[in-house]
Amino acid sequence: MPSSENLLIATTAAALGATAVYFLYQSNNMLGTSRPKGSSVEAQEGDRKYLIGGNWKCNGTLAANEELIKTFNEAGPIPSNCEVVVCAPFIHLPQLLTSLRDDVQVGAQNCGNNAANGAFTGEIGAFQLKDLGCTWVIIGHSERREGFGMVGEPSELCAAKCKIAVDAGLNVMFAIGEKKEERETGKTMDVCASQLEPLAQALEPKDWEKVAIAYEPVWAIGTGLTATPEMAQETHADIRKWISSNVSEDIAKAVRIQYGGSMKGANAKDLLCQPDIDGGLIGGASLTSDFFNVINGVPK
Repeated sequence: MPSSENLLIATTAAALGATAVYFLYQSNNMLGTSRPKGSSVEAQEGDRKYLIGGNWKCNGTLAANEELIKTFNEAGPIPSNCEVVVCAPFIHLPQLLTSLRDDVQVGAQNCGNNAANGAFTGEIGAFQLKDLGCTWVIIGHSERREGFGMVGEPSELCAAKCKIAVDAGLNVMFAIGEKKEERETGKTMDVCASQLEPLAQALEPKDWEKVAIAYEPVWAIGTGLTATPEMAQETHADIRKWISSNVSEDIAKAVRIQYGGSMKGANAKDLLCQPDIDGGLIGGASLTSDFFNVINGVPK
């Protein structure tokens, strides 16, 4: 006869699926314990703390994640001037929240346009992410703005979702960026401004404390192409100037602007030493041990 505990797990698996059971199992077995402790090393503080975000996109399984989490947990100290976040698929968030080192925050890659419970089939609310234990969410990634077999998300929707997420208590990495043809025709800042304008209208001044801008040139995402440090710095400076002119000078000085476009360990140091590049939103490299090479690329 199966034990009552095994019967409960089997019944719950049938009803909720493997990920929910994993969370229940982990919660039960880790009762009275906490996530593995991280470690830090002193680094020189600047005007803004660096923000390194990992975007796992639609990658991973429980088994593969377990190996990657182990790699991250054993990767050594994180510089004290650097904040680190990993944004995983919704179904894997509980796994990270129970087993990833505690000095790496956990975030989601999207949230719904709903501020509360309701008839929003298939959506995950920002308030639910906060309740689960997430602290960050990515909004406005180019893959969602463009769409993949579905209608893309317009800038007004991205801005509205950012406001909802901030009001729910989450921090937001708000992604903007131009396509290759738009850069080649000199429209980079026109595009970035069109994506920032609805955001500036949606947010209150205090909201900006919980928002970072992730500049991701679309032509450099997952292509292996990367803007040169000089190109990236020029656009970051222009974005900061736009925020100064259209939001406020104080907010422009304080807001963190990440670079996201095939940043990896090999080029992170050169990008992160630029005065207006305050971190990175990392795709492919966040799925390997190279993620910590990026983290260790922040100026010391």
